[in-house]
Amino acid sequence: MPPTPPIPARVSLRDVAREVGVSHMAVSLALRGDTRISEARRTEIKAAAVRLGYRPDPMLSSLAAYRRAKQAVPISATLVWINQWEDPRALRRLREFDAYWRGAAETAEQLGYRLEEFVVGPGLSPERLQEILRARSVRGLLLPPHRHGLSLAGFDWSEYSVVRLGLSVPEPRAHAVVCDHSDCVTLAYARIHAHGYRRIGFVSSPMFDHNTRGNFRAGYLRQQADLASARDRLKPLLLDETPGPANLAPLRAWLATERPDAIITSLPLMRGLLAKLGVRVPRDLAVATTSVLDGNFPAGIDQNCHEIGAVALRMLAGLIHQNERGVPRFFRRTLVEGRWVDGPSLPVKSPAAL
Repeated sequence: MPPTPPIPARVSLRDVAREVGVSHMAVSLALRGDTRISEARRTEIKAAAVRLGYRPDPMLSSLAAYRRAKQAVPISATLVWINQWEDPRALRRLREFDAYWRGAAETAEQLGYRLEEFVVGPGLSPERLQEILRARSVRGLLLPPHRHGLSLAGFDWSEYSVVRLGLSVPEPRAHAVVCDHSDCVTLAYARIHAHGYRRIGFVSSPMFDHNTRGNFRAGYLRQQADLASARDRLKPLLLDETPGPANLAPLRAWLATERPDAIITSLPLMRGLLAKLGVRVPRDLAVATTSVLDGNFPAGIDQNCHEIGAVALRMLAGLIHQNERGVPRFFRRTLVEGRWVDGPSLPVKSPAAL
């Protein structure tokens, strides 16, 4: 039996440093894409690392991460949350999106970053925005939800690591952290069914359906197909989000035709619409919301928005660490599960009512 060949020695940072004629710290910074090392030198060091077959030692990387976690972390860089809402203050008036912010900002501080909100107004060109971000040495961008996407045509995303919160911003097609919309409604439907309701409806809006890629509606239809009898399967209703009397007639007609005993809704204005129609909650109709933070009903789904913000920030920090910038060839969608919250708008049916 031939002797086992010796395991080749692992190429170290110091080996790469000797090859190029720099310090091992300069090699470490260059391989992490740190701009304190010139672009030409970074390119030279990376080429030498590839040529020598350098690979990071996973045990040393784990030890370094452990040591960093045990130390107080100084603020070392700014990450930017871009706000291009028509009324910038309205973004974080929504409790969901404010929870995104808080989860991201707290995690940024733990990792040694500072998260700052950058309001992009109509008079700010993409070129000027780029100049400001370069002057401040910003390397990471967090994109919160925007109802109509971002208007930054010509902006060079290749200079930044980018993560989206939700799916309402279609471009850039960067990595995204999202509530598991489909699973949330699947969970809500199952809990409502377990509470004794059988004719469970779904009411949303075209805008919400578009910005969530139909995932809430898809989860509803899937669970309805699994749990409801053929006679208890209801058609989803999509209403305009604009307050006003235009929604009353289609809602009244849908309630009369479909005869739901409970609904799942994404519309914060649903409480007012039902009141105008004289529908009493929960006596006449039980209601659960897709967001207990913003839906105006106590029963429904907590989307764990604080955790979504925290996960997004960790992903952004990881992209910066790995020097992954710009729009990826394939974007990753990370899903965060929600949880059901019981509330008086959807009580358990009494045995006599079943």
